Amino acid sequence: MGLRPRPIQVSKAYEQVSAQLESQILEGRLLPGEQLPGEVELAALFGVNRSTVREGIRRLESEGLVRRASPRKLVVSTPKARELASRNTRALRMLEVTFDQLWRVAVEIEPLAAELAARNATDADVAKLRANQARMAKATEARDDRAVVRLDLEYHSIISEATKNPALALAQEPIGILLYSGLEALLPHLPQAPARQLEAHGRVIDAVAMGDPDVARDWTLRHAVDFRRGYIMAGLPMDAPIAPLVPAAGAKAAREITTPPRDA
Repeated sequence: MGLRPRPIQVSKAYEQVSAQLESQILEGRLLPGEQLPGEVELAALFGVNRSTVREGIRRLESEGLVRRASPRKLVVSTPKARELASRNTRALRMLEVTFDQLWRVAVEIEPLAAELAARNATDADVAKLRANQARMAKATEARDDRAVVRLDLEYHSIISEATKNPALALAQEPIGILLYSGLEALLPHLPQAPARQLEAHGRVIDAVAMGDPDVARDWTLRHAVDFRRGYIMAGLPMDAPIAPLVPAAGAKAAREITTPPRDA
């Protein structure tokens, strides 16, 4: 018989607390903005001590399901796409996805995101993109690689937000974060890349501002194709697991290297 029984693991009390609260949030019994009882009251409700409740709450905070409006006021919240994306990104990394696999998905999603951004972006979204582009220009001129990396991810995040389509944002962010992560190895091979990246972003931003979905989509597609070309030019492996994701906190984010078309 091939069965190999293992000891049954009983979940810890704080895991049960977080699981019950999460279940009620996902079922809509606890709504975004609704205040949760205090730790003392929750401890009494669940029949556990305050430290157990506190640990369960920390878990929910890390998932973006609750937030502290004040030191003693805990409210239900809606997770942001970036918070959810980080979990999916880790899962993709564990599955050892390759650059080619990620790129084949991104080349479909990114142009669609740009198209929807051009159709749905608000003045506030455009202002964010313009501000990002201005900071990117300064970072490029100063050859501040870390800033360029951070601003590149910010650009894609703003485009994602401007689509007004949460489903697309949830699909796009984890792919983009991992695809563009750790690609600073391209810089020695393509020193012109940051300036060309700046140009490509500018073309897309102009299209979004003018409400031109065709141009936004077209330039993003060309941008993605040239990004892949740069990866090949650098001699980096297309079919090997993508480089490890650098932690977001205080670290280098991702760099997108592209070579926009000269004839566009």
